[in-house]
Amino acid sequence: MQELNIAVVQMEPELAKMEENVAKMGKMIPKIATEQAVDLIVFPELSVTGFEGGQRFTQMAQRVPGAVTNILGQHATDFGLYVLIGMAVKEEVETVLYNSAVLIGPDGGVEEEYRKVHLQAEERLIFRPGYQIRSVAETEIGNLGLMLGWDLAFPEVARNLMLRGADILLLPAAWPMKDADMWRTLLVARAYENDIFIAAANRVGEEPSYTFAGQSAVLSPSGEVLAALEEPEEGYVVVRIDLDLVRQRREETQMMLARQPGAYRDIVKKY
Repeated sequence: MQELNIAVVQMEPELAKMEENVAKMGKMIPKIATEQAVDLIVFPELSVTGFEGGQRFTQMAQRVPGAVTNILGQHATDFGLYVLIGMAVKEEVETVLYNSAVLIGPDGGVEEEYRKVHLQAEERLIFRPGYQIRSVAETEIGNLGLMLGWDLAFPEVARNLMLRGADILLLPAAWPMKDADMWRTLLVARAYENDIFIAAANRVGEEPSYTFAGQSAVLSPSGEVLAALEEPEEGYVVVRIDLDLVRQRREETQMMLARQPGAYRDIVKKY
């Protein structure tokens, strides 16, 4: 058996208050890790900055590695675990910004960065879309596939990560309350259709244009909700999973063997 404990954190980042948000995450990591053994902690999308930062993202975006990953990396090292955070990232060209998920390893270093591919309208005014879906981190706790927020609505993302060898999909999100029913539906669909675990950390709270849904959850490869935070308030859940169930499920369903890629060619054509 290859077992691990995953925590998904449901938090309310304060808009444009980076120091406070990083400090909050820095307190939650030891709180979770001292209450029970945990191998991986997943925080929400843009948990460092808040979601509706607008032009302020040009000042809030950080390089990776950088100050934010160094601070949280120290906590990861202290407890020997992986931490996934959502943050605004900048390139050497100061105006090139990405909405990113950054995986920090137990040694405090950056293991992987994924730049969100599917940006909604207001995000496209600030961020550039990532251009590849390739972020599967091969770690000693399993192959971790990274995606972000609205990527959940595009089945190609989860399928691509599964085909690249992911055992677990990690999904930091800032999904709104008005689409909460769709959030639950798509989580079940993505887990079921890919025979894969999903650990989804969705934020809560309000910003000028949004109220966020929460409902963070961990799902099994059959689409079963193993644990979830039902109320739109801060908290976390820890779930122990066995990655052997991924292989067992795929042997039972034969879904991957039943695929007919030659019949799907139109799916990659630009609309």
